[in-house]
Amino acid sequence: MKNSRVAPAAWVALVDLVLVVVFAAVGRVSHGEDLGAGLARTAGPFMVGWLVGWVLVALVPATRLRPRSLLAGVLVWVPTVVVGMLVRSALGDGVQTSFVVTTTIVLAVFLLGWRGVAALLTRSRRENRTHVGV
Repeated sequence: MKNSRVAPAAWVALVDLVLVVVFAAVGRVSHGEDLGAGLARTAGPFMVGWLVGWVLVALVPATRLRPRSLLAGVLVWVPTVVVGMLVRSALGDGVQTSFVVTTTIVLAVFLLGWRGVAALLTRSRRENRTHVGV
């Protein structure tokens, strides 16, 4: 028997992870850098932060049951940025203010934005079902 809570959480986590890698890839391309081996070095610190965030999501009962919620998104977004920057700094990579600001904004749009759109679509579908019977 399939656990109905595990599968959706896994999909949500995968979407978040893909968006973190897309963030790193776009950053590399926008700076004219190779996507090859360099992508792992760029994305890696933020993937560590993503993992910390998902541990938090798993520990907080409200988000464990609703991984697509904005609260879960915040619990993933903040460590993704903070831990990612700390790991980058430890590796000797740049953490200039402009990079921190850009990273914070882009990852907020990515990790919170898709959850907001999903919530709006879910609400819209629910309202459409309610009005159909009227």
